[in-house]
Amino acid sequence: MRIHSLPTQLVNQIAAGEVVERPASVVKELVENCFDAGATQIQIDIEQGGARLIRIRDNGCGIINEDLGLALSRHATSKISSLKDLEQVASMGFRGEALPSISSVARLTLISRTENAECAWKVGADGTEKDFDPQPDPHPQGTTIEVRDLFYNTPARRKFLKSEKTEFSHIENLIKKMALSHFDIGFVLTHNQREIVNLKPASSPAEQEKRIAKICGSAFIENAVRIDFASSGLHLTGWVGLPTFSRSQPDMQFFYVNARLIKDRLVSHAVKQAYQDVLYHGRHPVFVLYLALDPKLVDVNAHPAKLEVRFREGRLVHDFLFSALHRSLAEQRPEPAQAEVLEVEAFAPPQAEAQTAVRSRTHDPRPPQQSNLPLSVEEEIKAYASLYPQTEPAIVEPAPVQSAHRQQIPPLGFAVAHIHSIYILSETPNGVILVDAHAAHERVTYERLKKQYHQGDVPTQPLLLPLKIQVSTAEADLAEQEQGFFASLGFEINRSGPETLVLRATPAILGKADMDSLVRDILADILTNGMSRRVEEKSNEILATMACHGSVRARRKLTIDEMNALLREMEQTERIGQCNHGRPTWVALSHADLDKFFMRGQ
Repeated sequence: MRIHSLPTQLVNQIAAGEVVERPASVVKELVENCFDAGATQIQIDIEQGGARLIRIRDNGCGIINEDLGLALSRHATSKISSLKDLEQVASMGFRGEALPSISSVARLTLISRTENAECAWKVGADGTEKDFDPQPDPHPQGTTIEVRDLFYNTPARRKFLKSEKTEFSHIENLIKKMALSHFDIGFVLTHNQREIVNLKPASSPAEQEKRIAKICGSAFIENAVRIDFASSGLHLTGWVGLPTFSRSQPDMQFFYVNARLIKDRLVSHAVKQAYQDVLYHGRHPVFVLYLALDPKLVDVNAHPAKLEVRFREGRLVHDFLFSALHRSLAEQRPEPAQAEVLEVEAFAPPQAEAQTAVRSRTHDPRPPQQSNLPLSVEEEIKAYASLYPQTEPAIVEPAPVQSAHRQQIPPLGFAVAHIHSIYILSETPNGVILVDAHAAHERVTYERLKKQYHQGDVPTQPLLLPLKIQVSTAEADLAEQEQGFFASLGFEINRSGPETLVLRATPAILGKADMDSLVRDILADILTNGMSRRVEEKSNEILATMACHGSVRARRKLTIDEMNALLREMEQTERIGQCNHGRPTWVALSHADLDKFFMRGQ
């Protein structure tokens, strides 16, 4: 066959194949036009999941009568005029393909009125870009676009549409995502004449959080960290969920670049790296984030539906996002209660007084002091004991207060009991706190190990008697090859036979951990994942394994001093809200929570 030009309507239908996948695709293109028109209120009316009707009305600047035909023509736009404009696009739409593409597969009507016009003008289109005949209309300022009978002339594509409920759910989710990017705009969404979404403009931070709570749920805001981070011409704002508030699927991840919702592998990798130390395996973080940067630094013309972008300085953006999220998560620590002070006796803290009262009633001797905690915690115990020395009472009644001083209660309060030899119960001015002792100490140990490792100074402790460890030949080969790596971790390991290793020194912070099992676990990790990966990633995994082995074991009874020492360590440790595996380390119950349990005040 001879080469020939395609009919205009067919060209637009081909273009529609890339832009108009389903009713939600139409809604996206038209609502983005509302954004570009400067609208402050957008009404979206849907019937039969969008297959029968999509009507979108805004109160934006409108289109003058003479430009209505052009607006419905291919590659006609007011948003760019040169290649230079294309390289720094600041609007949502810019190709001029949406309206003609949509009109080629549906019955489209456009009504618009500008601010000073005597009336609005109405025009219909069928994708042929011909026979435009504008008619006057009483429409107020702004624009309304009606799209009826989607895919009526392409029945093969109409068959691919899902059920009415499914198609509308895509539209509803889309509107909610778009509403998160423009807090200054009100949105109303109806389906079959029933109002589904009604969001008023949100200008203040409190109103914005209310909108997010409506869309993402109140639990998201209650478990989110506010971010505002700027550097190198990049500005990141928004909310990220605490690692303990995660999802089984990545279905609550909203990332906007210059107010445009996008999905990008570079962004996903940066977020994943920021959460790698604190997220439970198989879980996904939640976030609503906004990245603002010079439009010249991002190419928004990389995807037909504009869902993906291309950063001109990808490494810079990646490192910036990682740093911002990593710091924000690391800075989440318990905060001290405001204007709360505690009367502290000179001879004993409140816990010691309680113990004295119990001993006076039961006549039991004081329980012996526990030991064998890792060195770092033992040091904290000594520091705590020097502040609150405990003396054995010589009489049954509690000793009178000799003197007292006022001290602000620490953020995590003071330990009261060790429940089931697992959980620390601590009293605070606002209620109580429960701490998983092993999980919390694991994070404390891990963060200290990381700091020592990256400073090149992991203190070692020689073993009084070298420990022989039986391993496989492959593991012995690996230990011999990676002797320097083990030394950087604080281990002195030598090979003494085909399947025998001799351990002569260990990291001092690990105390009396089971070194035989620990060395085996480290060798297994390296054999499984290899040493070819980035050293930093590998070292963090190894350090996490070491921290787990060196932390307080569950079922090991702790004394009051040991528990308080761990609480003080927690208050100074980054990312303390989660252990190395992403599990929560502590929870708080306020007075109000406790009152609800017992229906007090009801």
